[in-house]
Amino acid sequence: MRPLPVTDPGKPDIRSATRFLLWLAGRIVRPLSAAAFCGLLWLGSQALMPVVIREAIDDGLVPGDLRAVLSWSAVLLGLGVVQAVSGTVRRRLNTYISLSAGFRTVQLVVGHANRLGASLERRVDDGELVSVGTSDMTTIGNAFDIVGRTVGAVVSVVLVAVVLLEQSATLGMLLIVALPAIILTMGYTLRPLHRRQEAYRDLQGELTSRLTDVVAGLRVLRGVGGETSFARSYRERSQRVRAAGERVAGAEALIRGAQVLLPGLLVGAVTWIGARAALSGSVTAGELVAFYAYAAFLVEPLGIFTETADRFARAHVAARRAIAVLALPTESAQGTDPQPMPAGARELIDERSGLTVAPGAFLVVVAPPADGVRLADRLGGYADAPVTYGGLPLTGLPAEEVRRRILVVDNRSRLFRGPLRSALDPHGAGDDTAIAAALRAAVAEDVVEALPEGLDTHITADGRRFSGGQRQRLVLARALLADPDVLVVVDPTSAVDAHTEDAIGRRLRAARAGRTTVLISSSPLLLDRADQVAFLRDGRVAATGTHRDLLAAGADYRLVIQRETGEAPAGSASSTSLASRGSTE
Repeated sequence: MRPLPVTDPGKPDIRSATRFLLWLAGRIVRPLSAAAFCGLLWLGSQALMPVVIREAIDDGLVPGDLRAVLSWSAVLLGLGVVQAVSGTVRRRLNTYISLSAGFRTVQLVVGHANRLGASLERRVDDGELVSVGTSDMTTIGNAFDIVGRTVGAVVSVVLVAVVLLEQSATLGMLLIVALPAIILTMGYTLRPLHRRQEAYRDLQGELTSRLTDVVAGLRVLRGVGGETSFARSYRERSQRVRAAGERVAGAEALIRGAQVLLPGLLVGAVTWIGARAALSGSVTAGELVAFYAYAAFLVEPLGIFTETADRFARAHVAARRAIAVLALPTESAQGTDPQPMPAGARELIDERSGLTVAPGAFLVVVAPPADGVRLADRLGGYADAPVTYGGLPLTGLPAEEVRRRILVVDNRSRLFRGPLRSALDPHGAGDDTAIAAALRAAVAEDVVEALPEGLDTHITADGRRFSGGQRQRLVLARALLADPDVLVVVDPTSAVDAHTEDAIGRRLRAARAGRTTVLISSSPLLLDRADQVAFLRDGRVAATGTHRDLLAAGADYRLVIQRETGEAPAGSASSTSLASRGSTE
């Protein structure tokens, strides 16, 4: 058996969940075949035991032949040894098969998530990825775990049917008719269970996403006193998940009851017919004992059939979730024949909003939060939208080049675990002087100075040791250090005080001189620094001009600024003071 996880998980067939499961089976066909053979020996040996017991009774005990009893006892012992050894090997193989299918699924999803790059968070919820990497991988692995037992159950039932037909045509026909009927009935009872399981899986993924969002923003929530509101919301959602879980449990209880009842009825019928045959003298004592043994034995393969249907139905739901992620087109798929990206600063145009960003401009866009995030995604090439750079469609340009030259920074940007120097300059492209300049432009030098080892201080995942404002400034410093041709930043000062905000606006403009910069913000301190302000209403550019011109001419613009910042009406003392803060140093 190959070590797990494998080096190369392969290229999956994601045309459907069934094809994906078959593809997985093809990758582990050898251990699956070995497990099927061991399952055949394991249950097949059990199916032969009643035959051996029958012969031992009829050929040995009844006539008093001790030699025959010992011979058949030795055969029975041999079957027991075969069952024990094959069962042990089968279990080991099943564990390997389960882990192999699960690990391969996770490797494929994680590898594809890496290829999705920065667009991942915009297209897949964190909770969905967590669920695929935990519960779904286990569900898929459990389906393949039962294959060996299923093959053994099929073969053993065929053996039992042949033996019973030999001994009693009535019992043989009963088995041949009753088994398919029981399996079809159990399959019908599984249908509502799987619908409920799918609904439960959806709610579970949604709740996991909610939890990861709350944990990631816990510090901010505590800072604004919002943890109680989010706790109440999480409690309500968790109750919906609990209710869905109860519906799943109710259906499972019904199925578990049917798994006992239906085979029990079959066992009772076999026992009753066998007892009547013994009373009439048409069967021997050994055959009667064999009837009872087969009646007890049949419960196990019937249970395996039902469990197999249940596990593969669950795996089908989990596989659909996995291929939903695997089917997402990667950034490298943008454009079948990508054109070279134009050199130098070029005009960036978003046709959907009507926004035009001139080369080298310091532009601030005022827009509702959701519209602002969508605009940033479009300008960065994360959405399939009519955006052009230098007259060429952004989606038709090489994705790697677009990512290098157009950088989008929003509040979803993360700091990675390790030395702060590596978190700010992951490619090692800048020296200490360049890093210091970027930190100063982002007004983050005090954050580094307060650290015990400065830039060499190790930080935790996502920089959890920092406050929201500190992390925001460090992320901005990292973006400035990358020095892209076009920098798009969403709410760069939402978590800092007014004094820091003013310094960021002043230093950012100086640091980005000659480079195209787009800020999406409603802060008057940043707006007053802009070469031009674009005001979006209903997703379209409604007005452009300087901040002061728009304040004087646009009532709608004034209302948005007042609502977002609490600024007094234009012309009042406080309004004039606030607007003029950006021009003082």
